[in-house]
Amino acid sequence: MTKKGKKYLEAAKLVDSTKAYSATEAIELAKKTNFAKFDATVEAAFRLGIDVKKADQQIRGAVVLPNGTGRTQRVLVFAKGEKAKEAEAAGADYVGDSDYINKIQQGWFDFDVIVATPDMMGEVGKLGRVLGPKGLMPNPKTGTVTFDVTRAVNEIKAGKVEYRADKAGIIHVPIGKVSFEDNKLAENLNTIYETLMKAKPAAAKGTYMKSVAVSTTMGPGVKVDPSAF
Repeated sequence: MTKKGKKYLEAAKLVDSTKAYSATEAIELAKKTNFAKFDATVEAAFRLGIDVKKADQQIRGAVVLPNGTGRTQRVLVFAKGEKAKEAEAAGADYVGDSDYINKIQQGWFDFDVIVATPDMMGEVGKLGRVLGPKGLMPNPKTGTVTFDVTRAVNEIKAGKVEYRADKAGIIHVPIGKVSFEDNKLAENLNTIYETLMKAKPAAAKGTYMKSVAVSTTMGPGVKVDPSAF
């Protein structure tokens, strides 16, 4: 187990680890326990009662947060012809085809999200081994494989976040920055909560939303009462 620093331990004393707080209280506390010298990210973690080994219980998707994430995502679009022009007009940071595929193969990663038109996926698929482990592979489930490149770029720039359950059935999602007003963070948190509740697989048995917690980049986790949403 990694040794926790003095500042972390001091911050952790402010949190009652046996208590589940309301969303607003948890956000206030998470911000109070933030000791980073920068505008830290506030993250939510949702532990779901799903069996991720089963195909019918995989949870993956994307949602546009009403108040954004506080971070501007750099978007790379793989498209040709008119669709490439559309992507440029929508504000994509990089637009191209084989030229960018070659750059990535040589180790270039100055982007955060990739959007690809379906006709480009045959080429983009060659990057699967490189992009897959980094979670950067475009996917129809998250709206990043589409001919509607304008909408895809606009949503990402507006604060679209992707979510995916890890091996333990936990979903980690950024909900904004410490500098955000509490109510804006709470609104973002609520949006993700509602999205995940709607995504509940029919095959999931028992308690679905097992626990929710919020934390800042370096701060301790603060439990949120799932029934308080």
